[in-house]
Amino acid sequence: MFGLPGSGLFNSNTQKIKGTVVLMSKNVLDFNAVASAGSVTGAASGLFGAVSDVAGSVVDGATAIFSRNIALTLISGTKTDGQGSGKVGKETFLQKHLPTLPNLGAKQDAFDIYFDYDADFGIPEAFYIKNYMQVEFFLVSVTLEDIPNHGTIHFVCNSWVYNFKNYKKDRIFFANQVYLPSATPAALVKYRNEELENLRGDGKGERKEADRIYDYDVYNDLGNPDVDKSLARPILGGSTQYPYPRRCRTGRRKTRKDPNSEAPSSSTYVPRDEIFGHLKSSDFLTFAIKSLSQTVLPLFQTALGLNAEFDSFQDAHAFFEGGIYLPTNLISQISPLPVLKELFRTDGEQALKFPPPHVIKVKSAWMTDEEFGREMIAGVNPNIIKRLDVFPPQSTLDPSEFGDHTSTITKESLETNLEGLTVDQAIEGNKLFILDHHDAFMPYLTKINGLEDSKAYATRTILFLKNDGTLQPLAIELSVPHPAGPKFGVVSRVVFPAKEGAEGTIWLLAKAYVIVNDSCYHQLMSHWYN
Repeated sequence: MFGLPGSGLFNSNTQKIKGTVVLMSKNVLDFNAVASAGSVTGAASGLFGAVSDVAGSVVDGATAIFSRNIALTLISGTKTDGQGSGKVGKETFLQKHLPTLPNLGAKQDAFDIYFDYDADFGIPEAFYIKNYMQVEFFLVSVTLEDIPNHGTIHFVCNSWVYNFKNYKKDRIFFANQVYLPSATPAALVKYRNEELENLRGDGKGERKEADRIYDYDVYNDLGNPDVDKSLARPILGGSTQYPYPRRCRTGRRKTRKDPNSEAPSSSTYVPRDEIFGHLKSSDFLTFAIKSLSQTVLPLFQTALGLNAEFDSFQDAHAFFEGGIYLPTNLISQISPLPVLKELFRTDGEQALKFPPPHVIKVKSAWMTDEEFGREMIAGVNPNIIKRLDVFPPQSTLDPSEFGDHTSTITKESLETNLEGLTVDQAIEGNKLFILDHHDAFMPYLTKINGLEDSKAYATRTILFLKNDGTLQPLAIELSVPHPAGPKFGVVSRVVFPAKEGAEGTIWLLAKAYVIVNDSCYHQLMSHWYN
């Protein structure tokens, strides 16, 4: 049986099992607490508002209070309550604070907890947790030690826990054991099903910050017809032909003039656990403050000699190589608050210094074909690279509307770099791949290239899988619509690898156009639409 100390409810077989609970409190550098800022400037303005919020909850969030306001209840994964569900123990509160626990992460607190245990309870494989404080905390992990006939059980939680009144059912966590539905222990089936129901929601009500619900809606909040009819926007997604994109459902009120549209909002509901992690968010906010273009940059634009864009690679590298020197009188203007003094040193040295990305630690690495192929696989959009099975590459654009778009790449131009294979042999051996952005961009290029400051190509990139397992670019086809009109097809140029002279520069630019295509396609199609 389980019970609180002194309750007199235990039999002679009752013993103690020790647990360690690791958590983090809400703090001023927690980006999640900073007003759901949607921009760099919003993050900074939210920061200063959050300072007072956190200060007001210091007493509630102090570690001395945690031990009296957080309670756990163990759930058995091997013994049932007579109705088929795992036995549930008695509520037990955190006890001693452990500030020197080995391997304790930054800003983490650890606490002892002792559960009364007897053999009839079986092996605990889940637990309920209740937060009786008004402020939320981030639960990192729970470890149960020396469980008879079992040993240690570790729960990796990594989740925000709000006041218990925010939940219709108590928060539950399961041990680090993955089960297929058919193999889930009978004692845990009820609790697993309840957790899935909690996460799915019922499609009703307006989403609140503490919700953990993953349900989805169409994009029906892109306009604001209540302000002006010209601001009305169509609904995206939901039709048979175009079911996507989807957004997290918010349940906000509908607009007065269009009952099918939802009132727009400056904030977007995302389940709290999906927002930047506690430590990651601290770094993010720090660098966001350093990057305040609209608030800080006007003050030292003259001192830095920077325009809206970088004039050279050296300007960009300066952010990673010692930072940029700022005059001390300028520092005094932009860091009046203690929180900024850490970001802008008072001697003016190393202001705006960022940690260098690995990819530019060797400055010229990004220019190589090896890195071009590596980033294509290791980057954000590898899923659209396809095996080339038809040569030359074909287009799916309607010929009656767009003319002939068959690729102008020839077999002879590729076979000099195929390690002795012919194109047909390479295709048969699954050695040739293509990154094909031709059809996706071609219908829009006339409009894009008609803009004063925008120029683009539709690209096809042929890649060869080498014997060492790396991808080598063989050719890039750059295409634009025929100047006589779309029905006349395209004007294409095929560029081949080169390292020196004008050909080397053209090859480098061709790779840049491929990356632009790939980045745009990822953001709009792979990431957002799909």
